[in-house]
Amino acid sequence: MNLDNCPRCGKLFAKNFRDVCPVCIRDIDKEYQLCADYLREHKGAIISELSDQTGVSIKQITKFIREGRISMVNAPNMSYPCESCGTLIRENHLCDSCRSRLVKDARRMTQNEGKNTESDKLKPTDVAYRGLNQYKDR
Repeated sequence: MNLDNCPRCGKLFAKNFRDVCPVCIRDIDKEYQLCADYLREHKGAIISELSDQTGVSIKQITKFIREGRISMVNAPNMSYPCESCGTLIRENHLCDSCRSRLVKDARRMTQNEGKNTESDKLKPTDVAYRGLNQYKDR
């Protein structure tokens, strides 16, 4: 049996398929139901309005969206924050600017690694002569 502490409430529980305890699962399901009911009545709601009216955190609402429990198709004004900068987005985890910055940084890093590996491929004799040249100048 795999035991763990619930990340939400801290209670010890038998971890089977979920990462939270059964009490918190019921609470999360109630929060989802509140959100779903509110969105049925107010289709044009935004995430901050949904959070204020239901008392459910924006983080939890974002989790519902990513899990597919809250559909973005039925909520045309709904968007959630980018994981990097917080800009409101409607798909993926990162906004376009953060995604392009990440790709550019990764490309630059791989290019730098390529340059470093070329300089690391010195022959043992090159290193020995370089060391001798250092002592020769003294």
